[in-house]
Amino acid sequence: MADGEQPRNAGSHGVSDALDAREPQGATGDVTDAQESDAARRRRRAQFLRELHEAKQLRDRVQPRRARAARMRQQMRMRTFRW
Repeated sequence: MADGEQPRNAGSHGVSDALDAREPQGATGDVTDAQESDAARRRRRAQFLRELHEAKQLRDRVQPRRARAARMRQQMRMRTFRW
């Protein structure tokens, strides 16, 4: 941190100043923000699902007996399912 700089988490006193200084956004700004937030949400979701899949694979390698039992239960569910 350089001399004279405030820490980033300085508290809430800077938040109201930032809100007062910001101009209201038009409809195009709201649409752009919505698209960016939607894209960011999809990226976060994709990252979460990748990590979840990786964790499940790791668990299956570490606990092969439990993984085999889970596969057997899934197969039984699929066999007894009626369309």
